[in-house]
Amino acid sequence: MADRESVLRGDPRLEKLRWSRRLSLTSRILFVNVLPLVLLGGGVLYLDSYRKQLLDERFKLALVEAQITAEALAGATVQRQEALLIQIGKEQRLRLRVYGPDGKLESDSFKLAPPSFDLPEPSEVDQGDFALRMDRWFDRVVGAPALPDYVDPETDDASAWPELVRAREESLTQIVLRDAPDGTHVINAAAPVGLDGDTLLLTRNPVDITESVRAARSSVAVIVLMFLLVSTLLSFFLAQTIVRPLRELVQAAVRVRQGRDRAVEVPRLPDRRDEIGMLARATSDMTAALRHRIDAVESFAADVAHEIKNPLASLRSATESLGKVDDPDLRKQLLDIVIHDVRRIDRLVTEISDASRIDAELSRAEFERIELDALVHNIVASREERGENNGRKVEIHAYGGPFYVMGVAIRLERVIENLLDNAVSFSPQGGTITLSLSQSDGMIDIAVQDAGPGIPEEKREKVFHRFHSDRPAEEDFGNHSGLGLAIGRTIAEAHDGTLHAESRPDGESGACLVLSIPPAR
Repeated sequence: MADRESVLRGDPRLEKLRWSRRLSLTSRILFVNVLPLVLLGGGVLYLDSYRKQLLDERFKLALVEAQITAEALAGATVQRQEALLIQIGKEQRLRLRVYGPDGKLESDSFKLAPPSFDLPEPSEVDQGDFALRMDRWFDRVVGAPALPDYVDPETDDASAWPELVRAREESLTQIVLRDAPDGTHVINAAAPVGLDGDTLLLTRNPVDITESVRAARSSVAVIVLMFLLVSTLLSFFLAQTIVRPLRELVQAAVRVRQGRDRAVEVPRLPDRRDEIGMLARATSDMTAALRHRIDAVESFAADVAHEIKNPLASLRSATESLGKVDDPDLRKQLLDIVIHDVRRIDRLVTEISDASRIDAELSRAEFERIELDALVHNIVASREERGENNGRKVEIHAYGGPFYVMGVAIRLERVIENLLDNAVSFSPQGGTITLSLSQSDGMIDIAVQDAGPGIPEEKREKVFHRFHSDRPAEEDFGNHSGLGLAIGRTIAEAHDGTLHAESRPDGESGACLVLSIPPAR
């Protein structure tokens, strides 16, 4: 019972999923899945920019320190130079080396005093260290160029340091960035000292840059993980906004398919503006159309049984009476009735067969470009040759043009034939039937006007009902099936058009049936 009520009224839990009704599914899926990637990419770019900014500042600092130190050392005695090397190295956490004009190492702050920083040997570094592996992954992601490794030469002279060679040759300060074994950076600044050919090599290990970048990276990682968690929750929430209404639609569709309860209504989800709402409304409309079609088939079957039953009853009565009647004239009348009823049944079967398959045929047919003006003239000329107008005059008037439509020529011909047959039936002998072509409101209209009594306004819709037949008294009973106009409307609607009845526009007595079809693009 609860399942049935859920199907009939909709799942009340869906009312809590309001957010899902404002955006399309594509937008929501992209938002939920792309957001963490955008944050990760933005974080990586930020970290790379942050590291470059810190390094640029340290390059400038190293340049200034090297130049100031070189000026301080220029012209100083050896004792004074060594004191300056020890003091500056200790205060600024630097390694300062002075090379003579011959390139030999003359002074080293790390040998004059305890080292102000230590660089581990490659063998002492765990290459599987998580921080070190993250540094390398980060460098690959941002496409950072590979840096040369910092290695103290076995023979420490000026030729072992390219920056020193360039500084001696160009007499300009040179800056070089290298990687220490533990993943930190090493900045070397080489500067000439005075005019006597000495050269200063300043070495700095800015561990704080690596620590700052790693701290920032940890913060970004936490933010990305947080948003990844939020994205996961949103994905689950999004899945619920999709799965629940789909499950509701499936339940309703199953009950509709089983046909157990015609009161089942497929939920339309009118508040949803996304693809699920579109699917729900399309499924609801499809179900309604299917039920309408089923009801129409059942009604048609009942009408067919009723229409065939009448001539069958008359035929049975006539055939049963034939064996009991000896009067030749009376037998001839009974035989005429039998022939008339057989023809009537044959006509009904033909019309019913045509009406029942016309929808299916038109749904599979390939529409082609048709010139209605030429089609109408051909139909009228053919009817004149066959004498099907029974002395009625058919006039054709075309206002404007050209009149091109997309459709099935043989079916449109059938509609026009039915309209002319109807007009011939109601027009008096010698009367005039007017067939006019025009364009209005983006449609091509074919209006067939007769000179008969016309159709009362309250009956103008009934004439298109199946088996409705209100024929003139002078026509033989049973000569019409009452399906002609119904078939004509079906064909018109299959061409995205309409067929309706109205009063004659000139105010004269008679009916006016109008076929409207959209023009070909």
